[in-house]
Amino acid sequence: MRVIVNQIAYELPSKSMVSDALALINAKPPYAVAVNLNFVPKTKHANFALNENDRIEVIAPVTGG
Repeated sequence: MRVIVNQIAYELPSKSMVSDALALINAKPPYAVAVNLNFVPKTKHANFALNENDRIEVIAPVTGG
């Protein structure tokens, strides 16, 4: 199935979870994840099922001053 991760299209097997998308892009913590603009807590990454054309945003914190 096709999903969009940080504005880039990827193909994942059907029934993939958020954790599968994170592995695909080799995401390194810390980060926050939103699917279709809805926050997904880290505790749900392995169980949150993705659907065709879902939009996933992986957001890293910014520090500085």
